[in-house]
Amino acid sequence: MTQPDPTPFPIDHVIERGADADPALVLRDRTLSYAALRTRVGELAAWLQAQVPQPGARVASWGAKGELTCLLPIAAPRAGLVHVPINPMLKRAQVAHILADSGASLLVGTPARLATLEQADAPGGCKIVEEALALQAASDFYAMPPSEADPQSIAAILYTSGSTGKPKGVVLSHANLWLGAVSVAHYLKLARKDVVLAVLPLAFDYGQNQLLSSWYAGGSVAPLDYLMPRDVTKAVVKHGVTTLAAVPPLWRQLVEAKWENGAGDSLRRLTNSGGALTPDLIDAMQKTWPRADIFPMYGLTEAFRSTFLDPSLVATHPSSMGTAVPFAEVLVVDETGGPAEPGEEGELVHCGPLVAQGYWQDEVRTAERFKPAPAHSEYGGTAVWSGDYVRRSEEGLLFFVGRRDAMIKSAGNRISPQEIEDAALATGLVADAVAFGIPDAKLGQAVHLVVRGDGEADALAASLKRDLPSFMQPHAIEWRETLPLNPNGKIDRTALFREISERTAA
Repeated sequence: MTQPDPTPFPIDHVIERGADADPALVLRDRTLSYAALRTRVGELAAWLQAQVPQPGARVASWGAKGELTCLLPIAAPRAGLVHVPINPMLKRAQVAHILADSGASLLVGTPARLATLEQADAPGGCKIVEEALALQAASDFYAMPPSEADPQSIAAILYTSGSTGKPKGVVLSHANLWLGAVSVAHYLKLARKDVVLAVLPLAFDYGQNQLLSSWYAGGSVAPLDYLMPRDVTKAVVKHGVTTLAAVPPLWRQLVEAKWENGAGDSLRRLTNSGGALTPDLIDAMQKTWPRADIFPMYGLTEAFRSTFLDPSLVATHPSSMGTAVPFAEVLVVDETGGPAEPGEEGELVHCGPLVAQGYWQDEVRTAERFKPAPAHSEYGGTAVWSGDYVRRSEEGLLFFVGRRDAMIKSAGNRISPQEIEDAALATGLVADAVAFGIPDAKLGQAVHLVVRGDGEADALAASLKRDLPSFMQPHAIEWRETLPLNPNGKIDRTALFREISERTAA
């Protein structure tokens, strides 16, 4: 594969490549051409700068997919600001943390979501504006021209759950976003004729890249908030979708949906991340969409996209993570810090210009994950030590072995066990709480919560339903009178996890 141009640009330049008359953004009520998209981005950027004149200030968005959430990732950086997208599935407590941690100066969102916030949830001085009012007000401004920002300056902060508790903000530069768009557009071979159906949340790097890589290639994007798999099938037909990105649980739903009368014949590429595709699911996908190439991918927010498996190898190596994407150097490092031998397990270390800038205002956790690259790295500099263990075959293909941390990965979401445990303890109904991820055929992992206390099961379940988003809800809550302790007097999570895993597997 030939390598694309590694020169980074300010991320708002990504929309300058499309032909004026070509469709760029397919909304519910209208379609924006590239010329119209550039105008709307410029107007929104000018409005943002008027609202928040301080360079580098953070602007948060909390809403469904639409004009605002699609434009802000490039309008905010054009205005010299930093975009902080918030997952629309999060609830008040998580949103309040993100606003406070990022020090947001402005929050724009849908009225229903904004109405759930309390006065103390937003930092002092943070303006709150409803989405429709922001879009209407932006129309009164002259469009701001493309920025001349330093590509190494900060463009976005994406919040992801951490193994030690509350979400942490991953800092991304213009260069990170630009090169990520170039990389994906290159190995997927996206082109002007392509139509991408954006079903993934735009608050995730994988979801946001649906926009950026498509616009870099001059294609069009149709954002969709779906409720049922049937919504996706209808949208594929309506828009003549060629490219669809999803996570394994959604793929399972989609292969079981009805694709009648050639409904999926327009699909040419199917991309997956957020969990591994199993051989049986790959087989079902190939039978459902025989004209489409399947691109299994692996990545993490701290290093963006790291590997992909070439479609020609999916049938023969369905469990492989593939090889590094353009601009990524992916190393397998042994216990001495040197290169692991073929077939030897080692930690996956990400190097190169796709590596993020660290965690927002968190030197401790940044130092734990972002460390100097191994001595044998070609890029050098700072690398992301993933905590994932893999092995590389003689042919150079990577295979996943296991995770070092205790993160729960369910339906493509990375969930902090401590965040669930904290929510359970906050109810006052339990004295101890331990959350695990248990293998699940549809979700990848399902949340299993073990608690000790005198509270009522129904009351605990109701409180968690109120305080946690749907993807964090325990699929099982197990009440116990005692929990195993280790020699230090702490809950023996390893023993508890082993016991539950053996029982559920039996």
